[in-house]
Amino acid sequence: MGTISLDGKEYDADTISEQAKQLVQTLQFVDAEIARLQRSLVVHQTARNTYVNALKTELAKTSK
Repeated sequence: MGTISLDGKEYDADTISEQAKQLVQTLQFVDAEIARLQRSLVVHQTARNTYVNALKTELAKTSK
């Protein structure tokens, strides 16, 4: 499994407890999910900005 770094300290993954190994896997899952959600947020923010700009354009047509 290699080494695990936490708060600047390295641990040999082969010598940690099974509970610690499960926690590492859970943290890896959570980190991946956070990264996925951050990517999704960027997509949604971009879409929102596009809709706002389209609305501004449309409203500008009617206010002339």
